[in-house]
Amino acid sequence: MAKTPAATKGGDPAPKGREGTPRLQAYYRNVIRGKLTQQFGLRNPMQVPRLEKIVLNVGMGEAAKTPKVLDAVVDELTVITGQRSVVTRAKKAISNFSLRAGVPVGAAVTLRGARMYEFLDRFITLAVPRLRDFRGLPAKSFDGRGNYTVGIKEQMIFPEIDFDKVEKIHGMDITVVTTATRDDLALALLREFGWPFRGETPVQVA
Repeated sequence: MAKTPAATKGGDPAPKGREGTPRLQAYYRNVIRGKLTQQFGLRNPMQVPRLEKIVLNVGMGEAAKTPKVLDAVVDELTVITGQRSVVTRAKKAISNFSLRAGVPVGAAVTLRGARMYEFLDRFITLAVPRLRDFRGLPAKSFDGRGNYTVGIKEQMIFPEIDFDKVEKIHGMDITVVTTATRDDLALALLREFGWPFRGETPVQVA
């Protein structure tokens, strides 16, 4: 597996455990899995929820007309995640929006495995505290199937971003996909990772 690039401009790489295992991945195996098993009385190990992937998506309606800005967004997502992002394209034409099938509409990246845990660690510990007037992330952003999506208004919260090279301020959606089939299980999973839900004191991850 290719090594994840080191963060720039003050962004420190996520801490790693033994043998290069991301800190949160090791913490899930050693602590969270057991706590959730006991909390919910889960008898089958396959019932214990876990993270499956994290998807970052930037939608840009003007992407087709501003290829330079779109290229910058692709580069920014790559720097933020340590994995090359891809251009997303319209799957079908929508006449009301003068949108043709196949035209670029944004950029996205899907993280799994070690890079997923590394991004989650940096997001919670470095990026989220930089949100303006931060009071916690909403706890009601689940989709009913154990997946959580939060909208970020500015990419500038990520310390890897060089302000001097930014073409345009933009937001993004970050979706955490879990194996949980219920929102209460997914909520408990994210809470144990230290997710800063509004009105709660985040769990301190050792």
